[in-house]
Amino acid sequence: IWWLDPELTYGNAKPFVFTQGHSVCNRSFFPCFDTPAVKCTYSATVKAPAGIQVLMSATQSSYLEEEGVYQFYMEYPVPAYLVALVAGDLIHADIGPRSRVWAEPCLLPTAISKLSGIVERWLTAAESLYGPYIWGRYDIVFLPPSFPIVAMENPCLTFIISSILESDEFLIIDVIHEVAHSWFGNAVTNATWEEMWLSEGLATYAQRRITTETYGAAFTCLETAFRLDALHRQMKLLGEDNPVSKLQVKLEPGVNPSNLMNLFTYEKGYCFVYYLSQLCGDPRHFDSFLRAYIEKYKFTSVVAQDLLDSFLNFFPELKEQCVESKAGLEFERWLNATGPPLAEPDLSQGSSLTRPVETLFKLWTTEPLDSVAAASSVDLTKWRTFQTVLFLDRLLDGSPLPREVIKKLSECYSSQLDSMNAEIRIRWLQIVVRNDYYPDLYKVRRFLENQMSRMYTIPLYEDLCTGTLKSFALEIFYQTQNQLHPNLRKTIQQILSQGLNPLPAIDTTAVTTDTPAMVLEDKVSEATNGAISLRDVNVSA
Repeated sequence: IWWLDPELTYGNAKPFVFTQGHSVCNRSFFPCFDTPAVKCTYSATVKAPAGIQVLMSATQSSYLEEEGVYQFYMEYPVPAYLVALVAGDLIHADIGPRSRVWAEPCLLPTAISKLSGIVERWLTAAESLYGPYIWGRYDIVFLPPSFPIVAMENPCLTFIISSILESDEFLIIDVIHEVAHSWFGNAVTNATWEEMWLSEGLATYAQRRITTETYGAAFTCLETAFRLDALHRQMKLLGEDNPVSKLQVKLEPGVNPSNLMNLFTYEKGYCFVYYLSQLCGDPRHFDSFLRAYIEKYKFTSVVAQDLLDSFLNFFPELKEQCVESKAGLEFERWLNATGPPLAEPDLSQGSSLTRPVETLFKLWTTEPLDSVAAASSVDLTKWRTFQTVLFLDRLLDGSPLPREVIKKLSECYSSQLDSMNAEIRIRWLQIVVRNDYYPDLYKVRRFLENQMSRMYTIPLYEDLCTGTLKSFALEIFYQTQNQLHPNLRKTIQQILSQGLNPLPAIDTTAVTTDTPAMVLEDKVSEATNGAISLRDVNVSA
């Protein structure tokens, strides 16, 4: 349960509270069987002060104004982690026949302008693929930047971090991913956290089927290329033999399942589901299977064998061909082998969008650097966000870059990138930091002074502290720490403490505005482990 003082909201007017149950956190919210294997209906009574709007992931709700009491009821069985509550200075606007957005008053106009009319389009596309939307309403609530992940698929009420509002294409993908969870994850749930890919891999596949229907194959292939790039980056950092790269991960006693949330869960899971769809010959045949799968298992929890047995029974001709035992692509190997996906999708339909990225990257990284004129003529403001972040990610992978290259890159693109969204700007700023490019460091400071979100602060602090700029990072942190949620503040303190001599810990509960709170601990949290930047695992739950 996350309690926020007014200063940690956008409006700075009223306190705010929200819960985040995934994976096993709702045991601190109410007594429950905190496992996805158990589903039940629920009801709740919530009393709140006047002026505080309360919402829950429920199909029915009512409000007794004179008593300040809200009543909620979820009529369909859900696992404990999907029970969610949010309360604060929230107002709403309808954006479709069965959807509304909730946000703080200062954010609502932006939310309306970004989502009005299009959520219904996504729901309709999903229904045409996978059958009726069974939850009644599909509402969205935008949460303050303290929300610890990007988005959460709470039934009837998707939670999304407000910071993503400025990045249109990421907002589209994140919301569509949560829409897809209405079928894969919420209706049919993985029975164990060791098989989280059953929710995430299927939801990612469904998300991309929806985006193909609504935005075309080229856009879907571009987004997929961006994510698979990130998957291979994570693979390189973790090593191909790392057990967390299995789809069926072994969950050791005492390990929080959330620590198993990684890009393998999403992208390796997606690649396996995509492979199954290719065995059918036509993705529409696979859509028919998934509709039957949802109808058979809705409101229950399943294991991988349920999915695969259903698949082979639905396509008896594939069962006769023993596709589950095809050499090198055995289903068992997909599930239990470490390393990259055994097969990846053909993304050639996205070449009109990915080829310009590859061409520009080559111009900047081929020696001698005599193609600057051609490279500098490229106007990144005309590109899609996913093209620009794919280009910047590849430059980031190659950092540190030759001094002449980083200088010319800044001259060509820095001012263009200044006006772009945070997903783009953070990548450019990471390039600046990893290359110790001092002329643009002031932009890093300005960015961190205005960001309170984990996904936009942690990667920069990690990079600053890996290189020679730790004192610069400390200075910024001292100036901004009071606008950060205590959990985020503690994580940054742990990053800053690495490699420093132990100093007396300061009690952060008693910190005043003129006390630089540095908790220097020997044990660094898993959130800051190694060189895996959070930008590589910045995915929706």
